[in-house]
Amino acid sequence: MANPLLKRMILLQIAVAVLAIALAYATSLVLAQETLTFIQPSLESGLGKLGAGVAIGTAGLGAGIGMGTAGAAAIGAIAERPEMFGRTMIYIVFIEAIAIYGLVIAFMLM
Repeated sequence: MANPLLKRMILLQIAVAVLAIALAYATSLVLAQETLTFIQPSLESGLGKLGAGVAIGTAGLGAGIGMGTAGAAAIGAIAERPEMFGRTMIYIVFIEAIAIYGLVIAFMLM
């Protein structure tokens, strides 16, 4: 037979979890209702969000492809000549800047 105190603690934890889930659900319903009443969807806002997604997506994709090729070349160059480290890191930083520019454009579109 299990300890009665253990049973009570388990029941208390279950009750608290159920109450927390009910509170979260009720809060989400209230927030969803407020959001639906204040936001009027429009074509311009939808296209702006789509453009922001395209901007950050293509910038991230391009930076990822560039980082892969430039990173591999940088590792090879550093393996042969360690003094090339600073120069190759500058190229890597330029590629990172491309992704940051896409993020800035996405924020401007939002």
